[in-house]
Amino acid sequence: MFWLALVAALYAVSQLAFVTPSMGLGWDETIYVSQVSGHVPAEFFSAPRSRGITLVVAPLAAVTHSTVALRVYLSLLSALGLFLALLAWRRVRDTRVLALAGALFATLWVTEYYGPQAMPNLWIALGGLAAVGCFLDALRRPAARRPLLGVAGALAVAALMRPSDALFLALPLLGLALYRRRLTLLLAVVGGLLAGTAEWIAEAYARFGGIGERLHLSSLNEGGLGLHWAVGDALRSVDGPILCRPCDVGWNHKPLELAAWWLLLPVLVVGGVLVERRAGRLGAALLPALCGFTVAVPYLFLIDYSAPRFLLPAYALLLVPAAGLLARLVTTGSPRRRRWTTAALGIALAVQVAGQYQQLTQEVSYTVASRADQPYAVPQFARLGLTGDCLLTGEDAEPLGYYTGCRAVETSGNDADVTTAQLLREAPRQPTALLLYPGEAVPAYARRWARHAVTARDGRTNYLVYLAPAGPHSEAARGEATHGEWVQTSSR
Repeated sequence: MFWLALVAALYAVSQLAFVTPSMGLGWDETIYVSQVSGHVPAEFFSAPRSRGITLVVAPLAAVTHSTVALRVYLSLLSALGLFLALLAWRRVRDTRVLALAGALFATLWVTEYYGPQAMPNLWIALGGLAAVGCFLDALRRPAARRPLLGVAGALAVAALMRPSDALFLALPLLGLALYRRRLTLLLAVVGGLLAGTAEWIAEAYARFGGIGERLHLSSLNEGGLGLHWAVGDALRSVDGPILCRPCDVGWNHKPLELAAWWLLLPVLVVGGVLVERRAGRLGAALLPALCGFTVAVPYLFLIDYSAPRFLLPAYALLLVPAAGLLARLVTTGSPRRRRWTTAALGIALAVQVAGQYQQLTQEVSYTVASRADQPYAVPQFARLGLTGDCLLTGEDAEPLGYYTGCRAVETSGNDADVTTAQLLREAPRQPTALLLYPGEAVPAYARRWARHAVTARDGRTNYLVYLAPAGPHSEAARGEATHGEWVQTSSR
């Protein structure tokens, strides 16, 4: 286990060194963490979200509000998860192949970037990688119980994070279990999916009116699920932006190797499958390749936007057969050929890793800078009475609500949870503010609210805060909200 442990340890060290632990929380992170935080109100949890990552951060978030502690905790935990996921393959693939696959996955900038973040995609990747390894182990050892438990447990983790991803991931596993007539394996797969999805199903009935309604609201939130050609979006966003919605950015891959590996990956995967087929180990390469493809299907063909993190589960699985091909190339042929092949691949991998870490450094620098002004704004919000028992809406309301202790609500957009009329009814009961960026149009209901400027560290105006009056709103304001600003919460 030494090489697998070494890869995981280096992954943890690399995260702590290159992803600044003090990096502020993002919008999605504040929503997930606030659900279990003992220091801030829980923010609105929309229909597409699942509570898996909230359970992961719960032990720490319940006792501390420290962002640094959360980043260190997730860095160490994600490294442990990588080690366990690779360990699930120990009876299926050679250790050198597993270590190489783990290293290739761990050195992708997006894997490093999201390791210490409270986001679900990496955990789906680790759960999927472990599930496929345990499934192959169970095929080889029909009488063993541990692989069956591993399949069920790993799929439960993936389903807790995102049920739809876990289902697409498990399709080849279900098909193979049926084809091989392995009832115990079939039950392990189905049981794992049901165990991980149980909370999502219960919440669907408790909060959204049932599974069908929750799926409908989730589709609306995602912009309408259906057939979309999103492969181009995924390619354009492979080195950022971290959310490409709408994905209308141009080709910005500099240096080219950041995108070249993405284009070469299918070739390496097919080559890895063919090599293992000749060696009589087709299943060990073909099954992760199929699962890697199916888990990517929703993000390549069913949505009309992209983000680099969406394909993390696919990368984790596809790099197993790819690593098998690379290992084969440097261990076969004459000594002279092996030396030249090893040197060429070593140079190529060094360039690849250098490019990934260059991109990682850029993304981290940008993220740290873009989020640093939010904690800086907290004292300015406090001077306006916006701390603790208060209400925020508008731009960056969720992260700023997390830092100030205010409750964040939205009257429009994907996460709308109140109407403007409801917001105005709440405003007299607690300090309430609308947050806008400079230059944005002011909604009719807030035009008479007191305007205050919140500055960034460099002195420029960062937010315009429109503070609601302490007393009851005028009838005019109520009329404007009722007739001009009503938002149906069912459309979120």
